[in-house]
Amino acid sequence: MATPAATYPSNTPVTLKHYFRRLKDPRRVHRRQHLLLDIVVIAICAVLCGANTWAEVVTWAHYRRDWLQRLLTLPNGIPSHDTFERLFDRLDPLAFHKCFRDWIVAVCDSLELRHVAIDGKTLRRSGMDKLGPLHVVSAWATANHLALGAVAVAEKSNEITAIPRLLELLDVAGALVTIDAIGCQKDIAKKIRERGGDYVLTVKDHQPNLLEDMKRCFTEAFNQEDTRLDHWETHEKKHGRSERRSYTVLRDPDGIRDSVAWQDLHVIGM
Repeated sequence: MATPAATYPSNTPVTLKHYFRRLKDPRRVHRRQHLLLDIVVIAICAVLCGANTWAEVVTWAHYRRDWLQRLLTLPNGIPSHDTFERLFDRLDPLAFHKCFRDWIVAVCDSLELRHVAIDGKTLRRSGMDKLGPLHVVSAWATANHLALGAVAVAEKSNEITAIPRLLELLDVAGALVTIDAIGCQKDIAKKIRERGGDYVLTVKDHQPNLLEDMKRCFTEAFNQEDTRLDHWETHEKKHGRSERRSYTVLRDPDGIRDSVAWQDLHVIGM
């Protein structure tokens, strides 16, 4: 699963059929009443539109039948929910994941992906008597509203090891990758730069030396009215509240311990 994602030229097709054509059909030939690609395309489109069960997938497909018939073959109409369930139970999940990942990478490339937010979430109601809740680290293309990939971890503390694995699945070249405090690690910053991206990492008390150095840098820069300081402010009114936010960044800060270990560190912000 940790195979580096390929980059795609701008003229690469981004259709689902193009990327799932190599997916192996696990069914016996004489029992196939519906085409594999028809089933896969319907399932993905329905889920993207909010379907959560196979019955909802079939309902969505019947409502969109005229549109689907222009794109798919559908030799025997819309498959039943049992057909969807049996097929996906037998598909190779790793092979499906690779096809889906390559398709998402191509789509993002065609949309000129700019911002990737990486975050960890615990899935509600995923815990059982003998198993704890499922925790997933996922990557989200904020401007395109696309989930780019996800890696499951045993517990929240394992996000530090899961994030590099997730980065191996993504093409972040030219993108800005943002991660919360748990991802503020030297190895993660290095991995993002090796993959061709830039990073914005949140610094809190878990990095005491770095946090202390940043506070000192800002204090000295403010006292000296340093020209390397830049300021922005936003003012927003919504939901009955007035919110003002102030941003300050310091370019090429001096006095950060282990600054070389934070690969290509050029700016700190508050």
